Amino acid sequence: MKLRSAIYLASAALAFAALTVAGTLPSGAADKIDPVADAKAFQKFFTDKFPKVKFEDFVNGPYSMNEDLHRQWQEKEQFPPYEFSLEMGKEMFSKPFKNGKSYEDCFPNKGIGIRQNYPYFDEKEGKVITLELALNRCREANGEAPFSYVKDEMAALTAYMAFTSRGKLMDIKIPNDPRALQAYQAGKEYFYTRRGQLNFSCATCHVQSPGERIRAEILAPALGIVNAMPIYRSEWSGMGTTSRRFTTCNSQIRGVPLSPQDDEYRNVEYYLSYVSNGLPISGPGARP
Repeated sequence: MKLRSAIYLASAALAFAALTVAGTLPSGAADKIDPVADAKAFQKFFTDKFPKVKFEDFVNGPYSMNEDLHRQWQEKEQFPPYEFSLEMGKEMFSKPFKNGKSYEDCFPNKGIGIRQNYPYFDEKEGKVITLELALNRCREANGEAPFSYVKDEMAALTAYMAFTSRGKLMDIKIPNDPRALQAYQAGKEYFYTRRGQLNFSCATCHVQSPGERIRAEILAPALGIVNAMPIYRSEWSGMGTTSRRFTTCNSQIRGVPLSPQDDEYRNVEYYLSYVSNGLPISGPGARP
């Protein structure tokens, strides 16, 4: 099984390299940073590659790839495995801090229905702010210890906030600030850069091979992949944040994961979120 997986992965890598040379990727190298053109090409790549998949269904990841998987997703949604986390997140969100304030004091609209606006570029700080980072900053500003970015508490909080935004369209802005463009471009470059012993990039699996299997995992398309976060994964037997997904991906390609919420991870989330603008928030989600 391991040998077959390695052969498949190597074949996918070669095919992906051929696509890169042919210039058929949705986001290739360009002299000018043009997020609007990138997003248009990125979305067109996937809608052309999977013409039978409705645009809004890409947020369902591997379950959007064929009818059998889609039926599995529909059945799973009747008794969603993330429900326990959603209830935990709702309770945590409404519980006041020791100083009497709560999460709603830290966010626009009291934190309800705002997931589609994260991550955003903070022009004052000159960097990308993700929802996970904003939540921990809220805690620290109110005298509370930060949560781990890869554990259940953060997954539960982001699950609840995502749930309150379900159906709202991803709406990530890139302000007229060269630093914002640089952060976007850095995220794009990270997404397409090969790393690890397997010499894979994020795009090797999620652009070249969505719908294919690697071991027991069915690869999700990159389009809309962050719209479903956080997710319950059967492999994990629990919930996972965006940070957990990024660090796990690095480990799976036998690379060295960065620290959760490092600039590189926040920038790649910024890139993936921007090119998924116009797709609905579907989180929390579930994956095989």
